[in-house]
Amino acid sequence: MPLGQSAADDVHWMQEALGLARSAAAAGEVPVGAVLVRDGECLARGWNHPVAASDPTVHAEIHAIRIAAAAAGNYRLPGSTLYVTLEPCVMCVGAMVHARIGRLVYGAIEPRTGAVDSCFQLLAPGLHNHTVTCCGGVLAEESAALLQRFFRSRRNG
Repeated sequence: MPLGQSAADDVHWMQEALGLARSAAAAGEVPVGAVLVRDGECLARGWNHPVAASDPTVHAEIHAIRIAAAAAGNYRLPGSTLYVTLEPCVMCVGAMVHARIGRLVYGAIEPRTGAVDSCFQLLAPGLHNHTVTCCGGVLAEESAALLQRFFRSRRNG
């Protein structure tokens, strides 16, 4: 596993991302959470909140990247790992490449707009001048169940 990560680390940080996703759901936002980590330290946490922010770009990944970059005083975040509960979209994949994120770990697949494995494979090696290594499916069932409950409550509520 690159960047000194272990499976236990991946589960730990994904559990934290799931907590953030639950907070997003409680606020009426699509429940996606993200945690950006480097050298075992959390750089930033993010969650979906485009509705509250009136900003379609405030996905969990973008939120975490913005916070970490501002704190670092640099838009590049090499050697970091981004944990996110849902397979990222095209916009978020682009941000990861530009930020030089080293590794992506995601939970559930996104069959309609996923840009890593599902609809598009935008992080395939050799596609960009920077490679983000990927690991999908970490706590995928929990991530998917959270999203399913959220959308079910919207349809039935």
